[in-house]
Amino acid sequence: MTTLEEHKFGDIPGGGSLIVAWQIKGKPVTVVGGGDVATGRVAHLIAADAIITVICPPSGLSPELQYRVARKQITHIPRIFDIELDLHVAQPSMVLVAIDSPSASTEIYTECKALKIPVNVADVPRECDFYFGSMYRDGPLQIMVSTNGNGPKMSHLVRRRIEDELKQEPFGLAIERLGVLRRRVREKVPGGGKAEIRKRMRWVSQISEQWTLAQLAKLDDDMIEKVVNNIDDEPPTYEHLTNT
Repeated sequence: MTTLEEHKFGDIPGGGSLIVAWQIKGKPVTVVGGGDVATGRVAHLIAADAIITVICPPSGLSPELQYRVARKQITHIPRIFDIELDLHVAQPSMVLVAIDSPSASTEIYTECKALKIPVNVADVPRECDFYFGSMYRDGPLQIMVSTNGNGPKMSHLVRRRIEDELKQEPFGLAIERLGVLRRRVREKVPGGGKAEIRKRMRWVSQISEQWTLAQLAKLDDDMIEKVVNNIDDEPPTYEHLTNT
């Protein structure tokens, strides 16, 4: 028999991961290995504006990573990983391991744990502080699908379903323009008091709910200025703003 509290709040099942948008911009990240898996990891890191160092022998660096080195998007150290130099001295903010040696991977993982450096060893869930999911991105919109290490291929299938649905509408552009509006509203109504925060949130929320995605995507700089100039009134509708 369930109690009133159990009926009201329900159960929260465990076994999941805490999925967060990790802000790694400008922070040093070390990638051990230079093959296909490492190349995929580097792509995620470049998108997140990390400072990336790839460590592997010259022969192990993929063509794409060679291209990234030439464009100065990443740094390549052409040798095998050195625990003392690359962990104790370098002190990276994160380490991603993608090499074929299980024993070397475990050694790096163990040392990272001792130094409290977040680490991910490819295809070894028990040696991961975090997982990489299948990512869908449209401008500022990012959606990650994770199976918590149980079925990576399934995460790709789910991500493709999401992509097929979302790519039919301008979500990315609409969110980008809404972000510009949000920043202008913050400039127009500065301050960190409760009243200011509530006013900014109410305004942006109402426009998000009242305007369609297509209308938000058409929100150019001139329209944004007209919107924020009415900050003391109710948020205008798209039709009112464009006289349509």
